[in-house]
Amino acid sequence: MIVAGIGCRAGTPARDIEAALAAALVEARLDAGALGVIATSHAKADEPGIAEAVSARGARLVLVPQHELEAAGARAETRSGRVLAVTGVPSLAEAAALAVAGPAARLLVRRVAVGPATCALAISGEPA
Repeated sequence: MIVAGIGCRAGTPARDIEAALAAALVEARLDAGALGVIATSHAKADEPGIAEAVSARGARLVLVPQHELEAAGARAETRSGRVLAVTGVPSLAEAAALAVAGPAARLLVRRVAVGPATCALAISGEPA
């Protein structure tokens, strides 16, 4: 299973989130159909840009609780002091993707930033 983790500033429009998703998929050399789940922090549940981007892709959205983000954040490869101060994890996109993909997951694409949106891709370490 491939999971896209999303991070963004409050009020980020869907087009910026979609651009980050598209850039990560291009970097991984994957088509849009490879994406099974989009994940983000439970704290971003009311972000209309995320909801709109997820809906446009026909993907499933998973909202990750803070304690799961923090546990997966230890495996993040990108470190941002600003993001750590705001979210409690070094990369929200990477932590969300890794948390949902599972304990044996690995990053396919480290955090890609497009404007105020970030996306990282993780793949489950378990057979599909």
